[in-house]
Amino acid sequence: MSMVGFPLLLIPLAIYNIIAFLMPDVVFGAPLFKLALMSGVEWQVALSDVLIALGILLLLFEVIKGARPGAKYLTDHLLSLIVFGAAAAEFVLLPKFGTSTYFLLTALSLVDFLSGLALRTRRGAVAVPAVSAKSAKKAEPKAEPALAEPVPAPAPTAPVATAESVRLDHPEPAPVQPATPDAASPEVPSPDLQPGSGTPTSPGTPPR
Repeated sequence: MSMVGFPLLLIPLAIYNIIAFLMPDVVFGAPLFKLALMSGVEWQVALSDVLIALGILLLLFEVIKGARPGAKYLTDHLLSLIVFGAAAAEFVLLPKFGTSTYFLLTALSLVDFLSGLALRTRRGAVAVPAVSAKSAKKAEPKAEPALAEPVPAPAPTAPVATAESVRLDHPEPAPVQPATPDAASPEVPSPDLQPGSGTPTSPGTPPR
């Protein structure tokens, strides 16, 4: 059985009610036991001290339980408010409950109710900005990637003429070989002008 919605401060208040109604002879201020301290003093622990210490310890558990995420719903606050209202009514109206012990237990129930409200308010204030930030992030349009600007193509450069290319395009002229004396003299097509051939013609003879 889950104890999440059960008001823990109801336990010491219920114990006080049981003792007040069913055991009227019990005195809350009567010492239950004694403890010897290191100082040498004997500390007398009464029933009222035990109830208040139990109430403080349960209040600590209530605060821890209310600080958890998702805890302390509206029904839990209503139960804490009902416990405080009933304890305050008994303290004011019934003579058996007009003691300092019951007043402190009523104050602890009030602290339980107020601490639950404070924790719920703080948790709601923290959750609202988180939800709004998530919704704003979802609603924010995605930025389109910027188009890269086209890079201009480099201008064609004229090829640089090198000594190798010039040498290949224009080969060196072949050297002129000198004429040898044994080479034959060129022949002239005209038979009259050939040297050493036929008889010389006189200037008065007509041509053949």
